[in-house]
Amino acid sequence: MAAIAARRSRTGSIAWLVALGIVLAALNLRTAVSSVGPVLDQIRDSLGMSAVTAGVLTTLPVLCFAAFGAVTPALSRRAGEHRLLVAALVLTGVGLLIRSMVDDVAVFLLASAVALAGGAIGNVLIPTLIKRHFPARPGPLTTLYSVGLAFGTMISAAATVPIQKAADGNWHVALGVWAALAAVAVIPWLALLRTEPERGTGAGIRPGDLLRNRLAWAMAGYFGSQSLIAYVIFGWFPQFLLDHGFTGEQTGTVMAIFAAVGIPVSLVVPALASRMRDQRPLVLGFVAIYVIGFAGLLTGQAIVVWTLVLSLAMGSFPLALALLGLRTRTAEATAALSAFGQSAGYLIAGAGPLVVGVLYQLSGGWTLPFALLFVVVAAQAVTGWYVGGDRVLDAVPDNDSHGPSRIDPGHLSQGRADRVVGSGRAGAAGGRPRSDRGPDPLPPTRPRLARPAGRHRPARRGAGGRLPDRCD
Repeated sequence: MAAIAARRSRTGSIAWLVALGIVLAALNLRTAVSSVGPVLDQIRDSLGMSAVTAGVLTTLPVLCFAAFGAVTPALSRRAGEHRLLVAALVLTGVGLLIRSMVDDVAVFLLASAVALAGGAIGNVLIPTLIKRHFPARPGPLTTLYSVGLAFGTMISAAATVPIQKAADGNWHVALGVWAALAAVAVIPWLALLRTEPERGTGAGIRPGDLLRNRLAWAMAGYFGSQSLIAYVIFGWFPQFLLDHGFTGEQTGTVMAIFAAVGIPVSLVVPALASRMRDQRPLVLGFVAIYVIGFAGLLTGQAIVVWTLVLSLAMGSFPLALALLGLRTRTAEATAALSAFGQSAGYLIAGAGPLVVGVLYQLSGGWTLPFALLFVVVAAQAVTGWYVGGDRVLDAVPDNDSHGPSRIDPGHLSQGRADRVVGSGRAGAAGGRPRSDRGPDPLPPTRPRLARPAGRHRPARRGAGGRLPDRCD
């Protein structure tokens, strides 16, 4: 009994340390992005940065999030999840520190890419770690993750200018201070290096396997549409406010309020989503709020009120994060879906601010940009309807190997399954998976019945009690 109690105590300690590590890591995922905007004018003047180079700097985040996010599952299989997150946080800290110390444009851009690479890896890895360590309770940990992400974004955007003023106008100090936050975030993960979780022996689902999977593309569309709206709001909404008579100081205040409202929303949405079998009501609810908010802003009246309404709709982001775990059975599947959905989604989102800028310049007003946003909201409704349905990402045996199924055989789900077979896919109703290699001699695969993620059957445990790498 004493040994079992000691094992459970150790598992509980690991759970708290993992939760702390997730929150601290989340605080750092956007500091490389949100700390630059408030002092971008000073950076351009100091480094002699052209408008084109400044455009490259503002586009760099989505490019890095897409490129490095796509390779994260492969890196994770080689290095291990805990070790890779330590490396990601080190990359973030080193990149932030180097770019705060240089006066050369090329080195500044390269260091920014290094810092953003760390954030991109963390974007994909943290949902995987939540699924790995907390398979039966993803909602509360996703809440901590999304709140940490929102708070880190807000505080780095709001505090950079005051830090610069306190440092006698030195933007180098204002950017470099955020490297210290990354150093703090590394500490719990260094302590967790010896508890690297065991991974499945199978090949797992790779991002490339999802190219013909409807759920994966729907996730990419949903993630990309909400990210596109967010990038447009943070990039162009200040100009919208200025065009409607707001001063620079008032614009900053409105944007700070807009970001702050997202924190309590992030507290509620993931936990609520994890309690629902079908998240489509949430999807459509946020779509309706987007439509109301954009329509209100387009009138040009009561702009602050409609801004608050629109900030509630940004709950679609923590919902997207929650769906990455709720639509998968295993941590490996979560990693693949997260990498595919976020990488393709950020590529979609990157085009948003550019297209809005072109439409604004051509029309000289906001009617065409808002028309584009309504189209994006419609796309979000369509993709979110599929992603929010009661279905999970599945995998079946490779056609040529006839090996064991690449899913947890003990997991049961009542949701329909989106099957993944290498580069092919079998429909949700089961049946023979498609193959370009000719007919498959195996009998048709029968559909699996199971509960979606978050309502797992408790795993069987041996006499030793809970496993140390799963906190369920």
